[in-house]
Parts: sequence; structure tokens; C-alpha cells
Amino acid sequence: MKTLLSILLLCFTLFSFDYQLKPVQIGSSSVHCFFGLSEVMNDKNNGNMANSCFVNMGNSYIVIDSGPTYLYASQAYEHMQNKANLKVKYVFNTHVHDDHWLGNGYYKDQGAKLIGSSAFKDLEIEAMPRMKRRISAEAYKLTTQVHPKLFVDEEMILYLEQKKVIIKNTGHRAHTDSDIYVYIPSQKIVFVGDLVFNDRLPSIRDGNLKGWLGVLDEILQLDVDYIVGGHGKIVSRDSVTMTYEYLKTLRDEVLRLMDDGEDIGEVVNIVTMDKFKNLNLYDSMHRQNVETAYRMLEWEN
Repeated sequence: MKTLLSILLLCFTLFSFDYQLKPVQIGSSSVHCFFGLSEVMNDKNNGNMANSCFVNMGNSYIVIDSGPTYLYASQAYEHMQNKANLKVKYVFNTHVHDDHWLGNGYYKDQGAKLIGSSAFKDLEIEAMPRMKRRISAEAYKLTTQVHPKLFVDEEMILYLEQKKVIIKNTGHRAHTDSDIYVYIPSQKIVFVGDLVFNDRLPSIRDGNLKGWLGVLDEILQLDVDYIVGGHGKIVSRDSVTMTYEYLKTLRDEVLRLMDDGEDIGEVVNIVTMDKFKNLNLYDSMHRQNVETAYRMLEWEN
């Protein structure tokens, strides 16, 4: 049965869309990431818009975010095997947005344990999820909505081959109500999912500005050389800069105009934040972010 399954998966991979993944080493030779494109999902990139990383812990791999499809995960795993013939022991889902975890089914088939926040407990199985609507049927084939079964409510600590892995729940709404980050002290690296963007505009539609900025302050206190976000190729400590400045400026400018008595229709036209205009997805997302920020801050006040 296992041989037949292996043959079927090989045929599936050979005659399917090629994500053209390239593992990039981060720091030591045991850490690699696949960097997504700074685009929205469509039937050309087939969801390859978020970062996915893997770490060789010695006798097994851990994966941070499994990617947008079963096919993506299978191709990522092939690259892992080219580095070292190891099984994936754990997959960490940094939050509930589907571009980060729809590859779970592949890793579950490989015997990996899936870990995420408790927000996954209440996440409904959708008949037609966003990813399936927007990418090709070929790329989405075999993808199913497989949620983690191990949950991080506050903090979880694992020891893998004597290496400490700290998984921390933000404890409140930041980018979403379900953010976790994965900190490996021995590697001086933290994987923070969509708490950090650095070459495209962040989306605040499910977030909270105060909570998000607070978590970024917390992350910057960690003893790390590398901060790997969910979107963007900058992985130094400077990777946080753009997201932090954008969120803080957005909050401060909207609050100032609210205090001046400007209504939402005026604020979305005034708050252009020209410094960020050259970022990818500015045209499609910034105005929506301003409107979301106004409603959020109005409710908080």
C-alpha cells in the first residue's frame, strides 16, 4: 500500500504545476526558507505568496507554515529530502489564514504532528475556501482543510535533540486572533508569521493595531539575530521595521484626524502615507487599512 501511494504521489508531482521553490539558507545550514511572491493569490502563482521554513533539528525536521496547497508541501518536502533524508516531526501553523496552512494534509500523511493556536478549534471547514476559488484546480488537487490537533494557548516548550523550541501564543489579537511565533534560542532565530511583512503592505483586516505593536515590541526583546516574517525576504532584526512604522504611523495619523473631528470619508482620503506608496499591494490595500483602522480606533475610544 505504501509503495502504491508513493508511486501515485510521484506521478501527481511529475505532472502537476511546478512552484519552482528554492530553499534559502538562513544563518546556519540547518535553517532554510521558501520565500513567497509579493502578490495576491491567483491561478498563475497558485497561492505561492507566503513564506514557509524548515529546520533540521538533528534527527528530524520542523516546518513553520506548510504553505497554500498539498502540492506545494509535497514539493517543499522533496527539497528537504535533498538536504537531508529526515522525517518532519512537527508543523507549526502561525495563524489561521489559509495561504499558511493548507499544505497540512501532506505533512499529516507523512506522520507529522500539527500545532497551532486554539483558534483552529473553531475554524469552520469551508465548502469553497478562498484558495480554491482563486487558484487553478490542478494546483489545488489533493488539498484538504486539515487543522492542527495540538494547541498553544499560552506557551509550549519542546526539546528536540536537546534543542529548545519555544512556541508562544500572543495572547490577544495582533495580526489575527490566532498568532503564534516559534523561537529557537540556540539558532538565535524566531519565526513570526504575518506579524511581520517587509516587502508588501500588511493587511490589518483581522487585526488590532495596539495588540500588534505590543507583540512586535515583545519580539524585539528576544535574543535573536534573525526574525523571519510571513511575507518578505528580509530576515535580519530590521525585518520588523517596515511593519512597525506602518502600523504606528497609521494609528497616529488616524487618531490625530479623529481628534480633529474628521469623519471616516475624509480620513481615507487624507491618510495616504506616501512613504509606503512604493510597497507592493499599496494600491489595493492601504485605503482599506485606513478605513479598518478608523473603525477600530473609533470603537476603542
